[in-house]
Amino acid sequence: MLQPVIQQESTGCGIASAAVLLGCSYPQMKAVANAMGIYADDKALWSDTQYVRRLLENGGLQVSATEEPFVSWQALPDLALLAIKYHWEGERPFWHWVVFERFAGAMRVLDSASYLPASVRTDFEAMTPRWSIAVSRPEAAS
Repeated sequence: MLQPVIQQESTGCGIASAAVLLGCSYPQMKAVANAMGIYADDKALWSDTQYVRRLLENGGLQVSATEEPFVSWQALPDLALLAIKYHWEGERPFWHWVVFERFAGAMRVLDSASYLPASVRTDFEAMTPRWSIAVSRPEAAS
């Protein structure tokens, strides 16, 4: 079961989601990201999936090359990045990264936003995912 990580920068949801999936702290993941030229305040990070994919692959995870449109919570893979709060600012899409996990038959979302009363969410009706990216550990891949 994954542990939540709270983002320590207002725009650090991608870094925090990578930290959740790789089992490290926000400062540890931020240091790795910065060493790779990835910074939370870079607006490209807010609307491009390649940055988070690179972080996860660098950490040894397998990441789907495509975004799958959200159909239902039940249709999601057991482990995935989700894009929620999807919106446009000018000509650029933006979203908030969260991690979806199915563990022992239960579903939950780990949300790094510091303003939430709890980081582990099961209020699925309140979230509106746009799409997901499947994530797996190499030993779990077929």
